[in-house]
Amino acid sequence: MSAIKKVLVANRGEIALRVIRALREMGIDSVAVYSDADRGTLHVRAATEAVGIGPPAPAESYLRADRILEAAKATGADAIHPGYGFLSENANFAEQVEKAGIRWIGPGARAIREMGEKVAARTAMEAANVPVVPGCDEVKDVERLKKEAERIGFPLMIKASGGGGGKGIRIVHRADELVSNWERARSEAKTGFGNEAVYMEKYLAQARHIEIQVIADTHGNVVHLGERECSMQRRHQKVIEETPSMVVDETLRQQMGEAAVRAAQAVDYVNAGTVEFLVDDDGKFYFLEMNTRLQVEHPITEMVTGVDLVREQLRVAAGEPLSFTQQDVSMRGHAIEVRICSEEPEKGFVPSTGTVRSLDQAGGSQVRFDSAVYAGMEVSVYYDPMLAKLIVSGSDRPTAIRRMRRALQELRITGVATNISFLLALVDSQAFLDGDYHTMWIEQNLDSLVGPPPEEISQIQAVLAAVIHRELERHRTAQSTSNRARTSRWLESGRSRALQGWTP
Repeated sequence: MSAIKKVLVANRGEIALRVIRALREMGIDSVAVYSDADRGTLHVRAATEAVGIGPPAPAESYLRADRILEAAKATGADAIHPGYGFLSENANFAEQVEKAGIRWIGPGARAIREMGEKVAARTAMEAANVPVVPGCDEVKDVERLKKEAERIGFPLMIKASGGGGGKGIRIVHRADELVSNWERARSEAKTGFGNEAVYMEKYLAQARHIEIQVIADTHGNVVHLGERECSMQRRHQKVIEETPSMVVDETLRQQMGEAAVRAAQAVDYVNAGTVEFLVDDDGKFYFLEMNTRLQVEHPITEMVTGVDLVREQLRVAAGEPLSFTQQDVSMRGHAIEVRICSEEPEKGFVPSTGTVRSLDQAGGSQVRFDSAVYAGMEVSVYYDPMLAKLIVSGSDRPTAIRRMRRALQELRITGVATNISFLLALVDSQAFLDGDYHTMWIEQNLDSLVGPPPEEISQIQAVLAAVIHRELERHRTAQSTSNRARTSRWLESGRSRALQGWTP
């Protein structure tokens, strides 16, 4: 297969910039696509060429497969990298790209489709001898619903078969909640994913969320690069990731890695992907899902293994073999990633919009800041609130934690509210310091993380905390008023409509 000469990056923000930087290092030309709202952003400035693809709303730009393909053809791009989100796990788009004679930098449509449909994925994993969470396939009627629920046992989860990203999930604790939650889940699945199919799994309340990074080439080589601990979550959305995990020893790492490789082989997987597992208190692991793309948290794997995953993706897409074998993979030190978001944790994590006034990046030894943020950037309601990823590494976990704490204290973003203080509270929590947390820990401790000070602190500390909180609120109110004064009424109205229906 001939070398790749020009890649269109079908994404925006930090992941588009991350891919463009890798292309530049490899001497490959890049094409950025952008919505009207992103015309002057960093990924557009960094690319060799840039093409506008429509209005700010993703449905009219970044999700328009036809416009992206037109841009690729017009610029002579011979490959497309989808990043994560948007069309990255759209099997139909992958097929369209390949039919157009353009290389798709990702797994084939079959793997995307089979792993994206959760019931089919469970079936494939069982056939490949990969442990799955006790459960059942699609439930279509109430009689079978009740029978399967009794067999599985409560609590259980009803999950959208076509869902993903933590969406389309309902937890059921009692039998009298079963039918109503099933009906709501089907309705939500149809509305959100165009597929009303739902299935059930046993709910592992105190589980750890551990994922394994895999990459495969077209020469039959499939390699895993160890695990990432992703249990610090809020509403099934990852907040902090780290590697290695405190609960994974060398034996478990080998077992999970081998299972992840079998999972990839079962669907003839090619390119980078992530197999996600739940690990219970007894150290037993169960297949959760496979993300058929590059993950948001891929940098921590790069930090401890020294493997440039985007570079390997490009090599694989060009038909080259992986540049390393399983025996070459070793994990050195410890890495942590936090997601910096434009949101207000103390107000129920409501998204914050406005213009970034200033940015002081964190730096220093073994600190990586993956972001497309810059002073003057408009943060709108159209896109995900994640502004950046702050990644650190150290010789061991305590060193990495100290470095992350310092980096978070050093990072300053003004003009929009962020979750930096919330992340500091998480990093300083005893549970995180001990490595003793699970997927529901944040939910169970949210009041102490973002609410009023705990009763056991001194009265003076409580008064000081209240004063600081009041002053911050006054500052944000003034900032919000100032932003509204600079914003047209139609845009403000659009923001309000976009936020309607959001509940903390």
